[in-house]
Amino acid sequence: MSTLRFNALQETLHRKPVFIEEKGRRSELFGKNVFNEPAMRQYMTKEAYQSVMDAVEFGTKIDRKIADQIAVSMKDWALSKGATHYTHWFQPLTGATAEKHDAFFETIEGGGAMERFDGGQLVQQEPDASSFPNGGIRNTFEARGYTAWDPTSPAFIYGTTLCIPTVFVAYTGEALDNKAPLLRALQAVDTAATAVCKYFDKNVSKVNATLGWEQEYFLIDTALASARPDLMMTGRTLLGHSPAKGQQLDDHYFGSIPTRVMSFMRDLEQECMLLGIPVKTRHNEVAPNQFELAPIFEEANLAVDHNSLLMDVMEKVSQRHQFKVLFHEKPFAGINGSGKHNNWSLATNTGVNLLSPGKTPMKNLQFLTFFVNTIKAVYDYEELIRASIASASNDHRLGANEAPPAIISVFIGSQLSSVLDELENVTKGKLSPQEKTDLKLNIVGKIPEILLDNTDRNRTSPFAFTGNKFELRAVGSWSNCAGPMTVLNTIIAKQLKEFKIEVDKLVETKSLKKDEAVFNVLREYIKASKKVRFEGDGYGEAWEKEAKKRGLSNNNTTPNALKAKVSDKAIKLYEEMKVMNKVEVEARHEIELEEYSKRIQIESRVLADVARNHVIPTAIQYQNTLIENVKGLKEIFGEEFKKFSKEQIDLIQKISNHIAEINSKIEQMTDERKKANKLVGQKNADAYCDKVTPYFEEIRYHCDKLELMVDDNLWPLTKYRELLFTR
Repeated sequence: MSTLRFNALQETLHRKPVFIEEKGRRSELFGKNVFNEPAMRQYMTKEAYQSVMDAVEFGTKIDRKIADQIAVSMKDWALSKGATHYTHWFQPLTGATAEKHDAFFETIEGGGAMERFDGGQLVQQEPDASSFPNGGIRNTFEARGYTAWDPTSPAFIYGTTLCIPTVFVAYTGEALDNKAPLLRALQAVDTAATAVCKYFDKNVSKVNATLGWEQEYFLIDTALASARPDLMMTGRTLLGHSPAKGQQLDDHYFGSIPTRVMSFMRDLEQECMLLGIPVKTRHNEVAPNQFELAPIFEEANLAVDHNSLLMDVMEKVSQRHQFKVLFHEKPFAGINGSGKHNNWSLATNTGVNLLSPGKTPMKNLQFLTFFVNTIKAVYDYEELIRASIASASNDHRLGANEAPPAIISVFIGSQLSSVLDELENVTKGKLSPQEKTDLKLNIVGKIPEILLDNTDRNRTSPFAFTGNKFELRAVGSWSNCAGPMTVLNTIIAKQLKEFKIEVDKLVETKSLKKDEAVFNVLREYIKASKKVRFEGDGYGEAWEKEAKKRGLSNNNTTPNALKAKVSDKAIKLYEEMKVMNKVEVEARHEIELEEYSKRIQIESRVLADVARNHVIPTAIQYQNTLIENVKGLKEIFGEEFKKFSKEQIDLIQKISNHIAEINSKIEQMTDERKKANKLVGQKNADAYCDKVTPYFEEIRYHCDKLELMVDDNLWPLTKYRELLFTR
């Protein structure tokens, strides 16, 4: 065994858990390091507090003088918590978070010093925008960009830094981050949903999109991970033979959490409580060394911030426990990858979940309205939803018999399907007295009972209704939730806006009563969107054929999927709903294509490096040992040595063949990479996808064969059995 691999295993086996003492109840810890409503009430004047609340509730601007008051209150609170610095915490188009720390400390005349923080520093900062992805919005020499405070997401302290959630925009006003479009989409869905809600309840004045994400991840000992250059550089193993035991016994899922992992989880959860991240659930996932945590539902903007923050915190906490946390969607071949299910719904300021049925036919009509409109929106924009979850890493997971396919469909269960089928057959126009009775009592009135008994769940569906919410299951574990949430809320806003126009038109021109007009429009939507509903096995080939007949897209690679982002249909949608303009849309498309190509480029280089500098030299070393063995047999047995060395000679030949194939494929892959590098945009990404990535599996095949042939004591890379089963 190589020295590095041996030392890594020894270090791992002798590790002891870092035991974390939990101090106080979780409820007492929750939000202690967050400048939330209780903290604001304590430190702010009544005027300043109300100004922030109005900004959160109604989007009103905060006066500069009031901003100064808020900044002083925020600073005093932060200093009381031991903070020394502040930062505008934002989410650029890198997919990660960003921050630049400034000290509260400033000098004053006379040689003194003081802690200072005013409204100008709170509301706006000017980080260098030239080094962040911008998709052509900014020239390199035009570095100016601005971060602007987002009062809807409370400030928090991490370590000794006051972190202020912000949006990031260019000097010319275009969004350079994930948050600004999300906030616009949430505003659009609020406006559209509130207007529709008034059909059923005049007291509704605001609708919030809610999100509950489920974060899957792997934990690998840092020493073992460090012995894998591919894992450290790309987040996944580019080669490695599957172990004899993987996940086939189903003995890890929901099993007893290992002691070391439990210590990590307790530490992480304590940090989350202080930061106001309402984590609630933890468990072993399907694959070895794979785990999951999930929070209580929150307003979507805050939930997105909390997920991004969580991933940062997980990185830091895992280091304390000598773990490397892996968010890559497919870090290991042959076992399940990781997703980030996004559970989405809409909730009114009157406390009603719009995707949950009520106790009266009218409440159920409200439920059906939002339920059917959601399905219709997904049908109309299924390609855009697919594009929102596209990435080089998620391509490995989608459709791999462990995650939803690349075909976007909606699962609602057999019983709700029957309800929609009945509504589809309602007579067009005014309803007869009997039809009204049947609808209210026989169909709509029974929905609570139906949902009570509807326990179906289809894990092969990318967009499934699960009782009081829709679950977008196709989001990758590495992704920022803002992307898919921006798309989903935008298309729902567009659909609800069109729905209201159609209902109002029927009421005004056809003299229909409101509920009859609603039924008429819903019936047409049910018919129009029926093709996107699918109750069967999304993994099977039969569904691919059926989906093609229905006209549903099957964009199974990121370069193909991303084309939908810059379609005329998508640009028109974003501009109409005031979520993004054409420049912002095209910039994001360019950035995501470039990121795809760069990730494949990096993986290609790392794979060639590991194969040539680790695998091949080790194989040659073992081959030389075999050659010396054959020479020794010849010296002892003379010409009869062949019958004693047949297996060794056969092994020598096989090793030579695998080495030759690896070198040949690497040369071909490098040539294709050089050709791809001469292209730009879509052609560049297509070339990396179609011409470079096919060599990955071919090179891996021969490397993995050598892993089985070469003496285990010589193999330099930690193996799957060690990475996945050493804790």
